Amino acid sequence: MKIYKTNEIKNIALLGSKGSGKTTLAESMIYECGVIKRRGTVDAGNTVSDYFPVEKEYGYSVFSTVFNAEFNNKKLNIIDCPGADDFVGNAYTALGVCDMGLILVDAQYGVEVGTQNIFRTTAALKKPVIFGINQMDAEKADYDNVLEQLREAFGPRVVQIQYPLESGPNFHSMIDVLLMKKYEWGPEGGVPTISDIPEDQMEKARELNQILVEAAAENDETLMEKFFEQGSLTEDEMREGIRKGLVDRSIYPVVLLSAAKDMAVRRLMEFLGNVCPFVSDMPAPVNTAGVEVKPDANGPVSVFFFKTSVEPHIGEVSYFKVMSGTLRAGADLENATRGGKERLAQIFTVCGQLRNPIDALEAGDIGATVKLKDVRTGNTLDEKGCDYQFDFIKYPAPKYVRAIRPVTESDGEKLSAILTRMHEEDPTWVIEQSKELKQTLVKGQGEFHLRTLKWRIENNEKLPIQFEEMRIPYRETITKAARADYRHKKQSGGSGQFGEVHLIVEPYTEGMPEPDGYKFGSQEFKLKVRDKQEIPLEWGGKLVVYDCTVGGSIDARFIPAIVKGLMDRMEQGPLTGSYARDVRVMIYDGKMHPVDSNEISFRLAGRNAFSEAFRQAGPKILEPVYDVEVLTPGDTMGDVMSDLQGRRAIIMGMESENGIEKLNAKVPLKEMSSYSTSLSSITGGRSSFSMKFASYELVPGDVQEKLLKEYAETQTEE
Repeated sequence: MKIYKTNEIKNIALLGSKGSGKTTLAESMIYECGVIKRRGTVDAGNTVSDYFPVEKEYGYSVFSTVFNAEFNNKKLNIIDCPGADDFVGNAYTALGVCDMGLILVDAQYGVEVGTQNIFRTTAALKKPVIFGINQMDAEKADYDNVLEQLREAFGPRVVQIQYPLESGPNFHSMIDVLLMKKYEWGPEGGVPTISDIPEDQMEKARELNQILVEAAAENDETLMEKFFEQGSLTEDEMREGIRKGLVDRSIYPVVLLSAAKDMAVRRLMEFLGNVCPFVSDMPAPVNTAGVEVKPDANGPVSVFFFKTSVEPHIGEVSYFKVMSGTLRAGADLENATRGGKERLAQIFTVCGQLRNPIDALEAGDIGATVKLKDVRTGNTLDEKGCDYQFDFIKYPAPKYVRAIRPVTESDGEKLSAILTRMHEEDPTWVIEQSKELKQTLVKGQGEFHLRTLKWRIENNEKLPIQFEEMRIPYRETITKAARADYRHKKQSGGSGQFGEVHLIVEPYTEGMPEPDGYKFGSQEFKLKVRDKQEIPLEWGGKLVVYDCTVGGSIDARFIPAIVKGLMDRMEQGPLTGSYARDVRVMIYDGKMHPVDSNEISFRLAGRNAFSEAFRQAGPKILEPVYDVEVLTPGDTMGDVMSDLQGRRAIIMGMESENGIEKLNAKVPLKEMSSYSTSLSSITGGRSSFSMKFASYELVPGDVQEKLLKEYAETQTEE
């Protein structure tokens, strides 16, 4: 392969909902370029894109696949992304390093929730978009309906480039209103027959051509003036106008495809090559210092690594984009993110599992290398004297969590190392060692996402593992004031242990007045504050402690030990062992022994006095509640709402967004454990959701009783 210039390179993310035909289109594109001599199929498991064992096992894309297509002296770097919502992180990665998105829409089902989600991501990243209506030959294909949905969802910027003479199994011809030609294919697709537009289609074609000309002219003052003067534009002028419109997202062209029959694929590649923006047309990316870094082949060499994978028979393969300069094989670079030096002994152009060595890659190009020492996804390598770093890929928050452990306890360290490596391959697999829950948590985008992780660990690494329910991070607090005292006394020969603590507890709220007196039954307690400690808690809320002792009942040197005892119980609450929060404690009396009193004695006395007072203070359990947003087609709205209400959800509102129903609710985390699986089942995989922590709220009485009973059964006498 020749070394392409920056202004000859286009980077395109291939996106779309599950089943929209991305992998099939990728296969047809590289077939049209002569990279492969025969097209594989998803059903046969022999495509260039889906080559990992887990993808062949499950029959769907799990990882994004990088491939390139040389067409008409231009290089198209294309990243084929999985369509399932569980693997949406790949789309974020691809759009981070690509300059535009080609979003496939199934001609049978039209605009789906996944289409909306992908489009929102492109909007957030300000990336150009082309819509490809694929599977035009399918039994239920309905072009007019899909076009109407696109316009309803994405507005008047949706502009036709082509339209079919017929949708469905009889699809074999279309009118291209940019070139003003008719395209027709035989049963096997491939190279089309190009002819003049039939007379009965000319009026419609001219009308759509005029709309396209106007849309193209709007993006350039010179073109607009020429359009007003002449009433038309040349093909090259239209292409230039569409390209500028793509860059500023003022136009979303729509093209047609039957990727499975290789119809219109060649025309799509011509359109991408002639109309899509080059790397040099797009706004320059900004590094972590806020400085624009233009893709200048003569600039300092800077390489951003966006993907790492462990591939069969090869090991670790690292994928990168050349952000600046010209990268040459054998280059010695410095890791700006982690420190250390790396030699890129070989660099490759990539086409799925096919890798071809190349001498150099210019700024804007995408390639791969192998066997690096210490490079992770998200790292930047620079030549000496350059200090660029990039961090422009932001991943979605996890939506599905499970605790993970090895079947054999002694394999804990091995599992930890594997999980770390898995996270480097796919950053949307988030690993957390939870001190609070005493579990290793693995978080992802859904059940399929974690099931894929489990399959790979057990089949590739030969390590049996188990998933378990994540324990819920409850919180404990109190609702009224209470008093208790506790004497710790232990005599076992020699020095003993003695400490007695009297204290009062009550709920803490910001801005409450300082304590001065309390009444419990007939007893009144007047307090005088000697000292105050406010302890912000890592898990939220505060512990506020007042030393109100008088007459030297407890020596000041023992107060810190009592506070440690209080923190023992705040870290392991008396009700369920969960973190406690928002409590203030007044230590007002106690007793010491001249010989036997020591720090451990007062720590234990403080801890037990606090436990007793806590239980008498109207204790309540708080549970984490999340804001949940569900996007679903209108015909499934009722089922989705019923399911949420069965999960103790409070429905906060509903609205329509571009033809899709949006439902907002507050739902306890406990009830969200398998929600992604249930939602997929209820809606046939046509819905998606996001969730974000909202607050801690009191659990209902029946739920609290159940939690108390479950905890009591697990405890033994201290």
